[in-house]
Amino acid sequence: MSSAPLSLVPKSGRLVYVMGPSGAGKDSVIGFVREAANPLKIAVAHRYITRPASSNAENHIALSEREFDARRQAGWFALNWHSHGLNYGIGREIDLWLESNRNVIINGSRAHLTEAARLYPDLLPVLVTAPAEVRLARLQARKRESGGDIQARVDRQIELGDLAGRIIEIDNSQVLAVAGMAFMRLLETTTA
Repeated sequence: MSSAPLSLVPKSGRLVYVMGPSGAGKDSVIGFVREAANPLKIAVAHRYITRPASSNAENHIALSEREFDARRQAGWFALNWHSHGLNYGIGREIDLWLESNRNVIINGSRAHLTEAARLYPDLLPVLVTAPAEVRLARLQARKRESGGDIQARVDRQIELGDLAGRIIEIDNSQVLAVAGMAFMRLLETTTA
């Protein structure tokens, strides 16, 4: 269940909602933009996750289940969801960043897209993709899941519903710079 944003009034900036199947390389594409973009124009939000921090994983803020539940109950998340046995949250700081005329990039969930678009009607949905065999190899290389869990992630399908026509796809099956530059070009056309 998600918390409502501070208001449903359009913000000055725009929320860029990046999603994609496991192994598509969302973290890598977002990381490319984090390094290349002007931080005065584009802010990249950290996710709060009930998963320990790791040097070979997303740069997130690790919370215990208890901490996560307390923050959710206090209304400190603009968005939150449960997936793959973990809780994920995006902090309310994104509302301040949007109001200060920054475009804000978040690493979202395909299953949560409809709710995010309800709360942030002007969001720009971006789907990072890669063929199943590429995603499988990436998931095996990161060694966070067992074989059965990896295959379940690769096979997982999410219906994107009414928003499918608004989604911009970025193929991340080649070298990272190709997808990263495609995302940068997209952001350059998305004005805050």
